Amino acid sequence: MARSRPRVWLVAGCAAVILWASVAQLVAVGRFLLLFGLVGDADPSPPPSALPPPRIYMSNGYLKISCNGGLNQMRSEICDMVAVARLLNLTMVVPELDKRSFWADQSNFGDIFDVRHFINSLRDKVHIIEQLPEKLGPRDSNIIILEMPPVSWSDEKYYLHQILPLFNKYSIIHFNKTDARIANNGISTELQLLRCRVNFHALKFTPQIEGLGNKLVHKLRAKGSFVALHLRYEMDMLAFSGCNHGLSPEEAEELKKMRYAYPWWRDKEIDSQAKRSQGLCPLTPEEASLVLKALGFQKDALMYIAAGEIYGGDRRLEPLRSAFPNLVRKEMLLDSEVLHQFQNHSSQMAALDFIVSTASDVFIPTFDGNMAKLVEGHRRFLGFRRSVVLDRRKLVELLDLYTNKTISWDKFASSVREAHKDRVAQPSCRRKLENRPKEEDYFYANPHECLANSTLCS
Repeated sequence: MARSRPRVWLVAGCAAVILWASVAQLVAVGRFLLLFGLVGDADPSPPPSALPPPRIYMSNGYLKISCNGGLNQMRSEICDMVAVARLLNLTMVVPELDKRSFWADQSNFGDIFDVRHFINSLRDKVHIIEQLPEKLGPRDSNIIILEMPPVSWSDEKYYLHQILPLFNKYSIIHFNKTDARIANNGISTELQLLRCRVNFHALKFTPQIEGLGNKLVHKLRAKGSFVALHLRYEMDMLAFSGCNHGLSPEEAEELKKMRYAYPWWRDKEIDSQAKRSQGLCPLTPEEASLVLKALGFQKDALMYIAAGEIYGGDRRLEPLRSAFPNLVRKEMLLDSEVLHQFQNHSSQMAALDFIVSTASDVFIPTFDGNMAKLVEGHRRFLGFRRSVVLDRRKLVELLDLYTNKTISWDKFASSVREAHKDRVAQPSCRRKLENRPKEEDYFYANPHECLANSTLCS
């Protein structure tokens, strides 16, 4: 961890927030109780043991969903689709997870999440079943299932006016693609709160994953405070993004071939240099080491790498390990036999990293992908735990000036700290951009409707 004196940049950014957040979080607790229909002095964590009464409603049909993407993208999709099922008074089938993407993880919903908890904790909002009734199975030739992807970034009117009437013809609709199918903003408070409830309460990991994740946290805590560094430098990320800064020509060509091999990665020819200058590439391990040192983290800082297999392995990690020798990964903290059951299941491994990242003293992602955003949102909900949101566009400019010896280390370090003094996640309202949903602040990174500052953003 950084010493007290070098952390002045961080303290200055947080000091005004800490007292406010401590008191204001009480407001968030009261607001979150509304998600469960509770009153009085109940504590929302852990949730009440008694099951909520089931909601009685006339179902308009069955909703099947197939998620796409990695664990955290699928997590947000599930939250969205529960909200759709509630809005349209549908019966929802337990979601199917992605098994066809790059990771080829064959995990089912119940391998990652507690199915009974998911169903029971939402029974006062949506009727969820594990599978379709036999009478609606494939043997019945009279049953026609409509398969379709809903339109991205849609509001409630789209689902009420375009999707709901389809149930007059079809008893089952299968959404075969569900990423980003609900807008960030312009959604009723009731549905926004429901998205939060699914995210923060209903999607509970299995006891096996929770137990092993908590074991990792305990092992790290025994060593002192620690930083979770989400080093998004895996092969799939580099191939998909087209970012090849610091790679050899052979490595760049390998990643390009991989990008062309996956048809659902639509962008094939990518200008890596232009993308990097716009801050759209993940930091390399070497760049991350320089940024962390500039931010004031000392050589003895305990760094947990929350990531899959780093492209280039130990050779690529060497600059980061040289700067921070106390660099650890889950594979170093757990016995291979214990971890074996999770290997070859990327989503289950990502779940372990998610648990550690939400519990860490500081969370720093080197790229703003789905895990970075979902963890940031969870840490906001848990009392605005310290998350540093890197300004990669500014960092690339400064890194190039330093590596080209245009500026000194002292100038580089002070400039990095200055650029990030206000980039610690704190109470704020989401930035809204009309007709540009991909560029505005993501709901799950800052679900302000569910946080202590909700009244400030209405």
